[in-house]
Amino acid sequence: MDFDLTKEQEMIRKEIRQFAEKEIGPVALELDEREAFSAELVKKMGGIGLFGTFVSEEYDGQGMDYVSYIIAVEEIARVDGSQAGTIAAGNSVGIGPLYYFGTEEQKKKYLPKLCRGEGVWGFGLTEPEAGSDAGATQTTAVLDGNEWVINGSKIFITNTACDLSMGVTVQAVTGTKDDGKPELTCFIVETGTPGYKAVPMHKKMMWRGTSTGELYFDNVRVPKKNILGKPGDGFHQMLKALDGGRLSIAAMGLGGAQGSYEMALKYAKERKQFGKPISKNQAIAFKLTDCAIEIECARNLLYKACWLRDMKRPFEKEAAMAKVFCAEVMGRVVNHAVQIHGGYGLMKEYNVERFYRDQKLLDIGEGTSEVQRIVISRHIGC
Repeated sequence: MDFDLTKEQEMIRKEIRQFAEKEIGPVALELDEREAFSAELVKKMGGIGLFGTFVSEEYDGQGMDYVSYIIAVEEIARVDGSQAGTIAAGNSVGIGPLYYFGTEEQKKKYLPKLCRGEGVWGFGLTEPEAGSDAGATQTTAVLDGNEWVINGSKIFITNTACDLSMGVTVQAVTGTKDDGKPELTCFIVETGTPGYKAVPMHKKMMWRGTSTGELYFDNVRVPKKNILGKPGDGFHQMLKALDGGRLSIAAMGLGGAQGSYEMALKYAKERKQFGKPISKNQAIAFKLTDCAIEIECARNLLYKACWLRDMKRPFEKEAAMAKVFCAEVMGRVVNHAVQIHGGYGLMKEYNVERFYRDQKLLDIGEGTSEVQRIVISRHIGC
């Protein structure tokens, strides 16, 4: 068994870490405070290949393996959850469905700009009444001549309510199957299409530097060619996209845990009480030790799941496990980190406060921890 990363993967980690610390770190607090999406940062991230990492070079992607992509997300999350969220959503569930299920015409039209970071793309699944029950979609699409007419709404959709948004992949009900269940189909809706509106969502607790939108479709007409795949494939496409999305959310948990741990370790070595650094107190040393153990376990689980994906072997169970575990590890680590910082950990000028808030999304996004446990339980035969 070889647990070593390749030279290319080590180089990716080093370069992305340097970029995150130099370009993102200095502005992360300000963007969080202003609840501002930074088009400038997105373009910079696109410039170093953080979008379309797993997309082949013919569409201006990087052609990387999935482990490399996950390392990139991990390193951005080590510094800032918001920019990592933009990258994770932009790749796994933004670019991913277009790349894996789009026609050649669709790929050539959208992917190059998205891979270069010149635009971002949304994943229109969640609705006010369809969260964990993703099949309960109420948005509809009706064929009228050579066009589909879409009506409905989506909520909590990343990368949609900003100037860089090029469009969104929308799941809609297009009929009823023989078994009585709804037929679900995905459609490409470009920004600027008449009847389509993306409204920014503000006052978020977490990911305040991302663009989150509430989407409305009022008799939105798209041509037949805007179907992704074929009618009835939508739910399958969305589930496949979520499998990859779980890995990127897990990477955010791993990166966030690593960043929180490093902040706590540094602070514990500098903060003195009773005449010595608090890191020399067993109570604090053991907290940090537990953090180090859990982070190591999380990294091994996540990287194995990504390796399985790269080997084209089944990875759905491991992806769900990694998503749950990495998210919850970050929760425990950042909780220890805030405790170690004491009162300072509750102040916004200390990054650990932002990490504490950003973590909660990881327990909810891309399928809640409860839903992941349902997925895992089915895989183990319960």
